[in-house]
Amino acid sequence: MREKVVVVAVHGGPGGEHGAFKPVLSGLADKAQVVYVDHRGSGRSERGARETYTLENNVEDLEALREYLGFERIALLGVSYGGMVALTYATRYPRRLSHLIAVVTAPSHRFLPRAREILAERGTPEQRAAAEPLWTGTFESEEQLRAYFEVLGPLYSRTYDLAKSRERPRILNPEALNEGFAGFLRTYDVTGELHRITAPTLVIGGRHDWICPPEFSAEIAAAIPGADLRIFEDSGHSVMSDEPDAFLDVVRGFLTYTGRP
Repeated sequence: MREKVVVVAVHGGPGGEHGAFKPVLSGLADKAQVVYVDHRGSGRSERGARETYTLENNVEDLEALREYLGFERIALLGVSYGGMVALTYATRYPRRLSHLIAVVTAPSHRFLPRAREILAERGTPEQRAAAEPLWTGTFESEEQLRAYFEVLGPLYSRTYDLAKSRERPRILNPEALNEGFAGFLRTYDVTGELHRITAPTLVIGGRHDWICPPEFSAEIAAAIPGADLRIFEDSGHSVMSDEPDAFLDVVRGFLTYTGRP
């Protein structure tokens, strides 16, 4: 009998959901017990007051979930905004973490002006216009947010397929996204705390990522003792969509050969 590492998959957004993880992360079943969670107010979780949709609450919700499930330690696989939640958790509860996998994320609010610069360089006029509500946190409906992701889809993923994305629509919460981009993400910064992370750490970036560009993945890896940095050369922000097999191989290898459950 060998205990499997428990991997909690932390989705992005804010206001996204876990569904897109399953096609890829189900391939970890022989190596890990994968726990999928939707942040409060996101995905299939119950809606609440917008002001409760904060990074602080997302971090403490993860710790409460760990306690409730009775795990001494967990691994966190955080993607995009989920990576920011995972990094913050790792600095606050380092002894509760067995592994950390930070995917296409950033250590501070500095990703915001950098993403705007990249969008100005690479984006079409339509894409730049569609992104204005993102920077101001003023999306008015789920339909408007869904239209944003369709217009910006080719920037997020190098393999973006509009028809396929419409076949598997995600549950989106614009209120959660607005709360982040109009509020707490503007002051988010764990850069000075990353040295506190003691768990084996894998940092993954996408070479063509426009919103959390790989320079931030390199910064995270440089600040965490012993962290392993992998940049996926044919990926945008959606590494799991652009290079799913390579992504799974790297994560499986990391969980197999580093640390203990």
